Amino acid sequence: MTTAQNIKVIETAYNAFATGDMPSFLGLMHPQITWNEAESNSLADGNPYIGPNAILEGVFGRLGANHESFGLQGVKIHGMDNNMVLVTLRYDAKVRATGKSYNAQAAHLWTLNHEGKISAFQQYVDTKKLADAEQ
Repeated sequence: MTTAQNIKVIETAYNAFATGDMPSFLGLMHPQITWNEAESNSLADGNPYIGPNAILEGVFGRLGANHESFGLQGVKIHGMDNNMVLVTLRYDAKVRATGKSYNAQAAHLWTLNHEGKISAFQQYVDTKKLADAEQ
């Protein structure tokens, strides 16, 4: 896959997420994708999540249950070598249990295989902002 093709896959993923189209989002993933939340993120307790179903249940199911709102802002997609794509963005969210909001800087490192399926994900985020909002 070319860098431009990899960028297109990741753009498609973010568009599917933004519209709530989880079947399309998860369909872009390899069946054995390895997904890691940032260290110290409360969702990192399941690292690594293996496969789309584990990600849906362990990450996005919990994210939806724990938040009144969760959105992405300022998404910028950067093509890289070796079938990798870096995305810089911000999380804009409100925690259900505490009523506290946060706007946290984040980065996502995506790896794709030669067939254009997402094979790995690594999240980097300001975990202190997330933890402060959860308390």
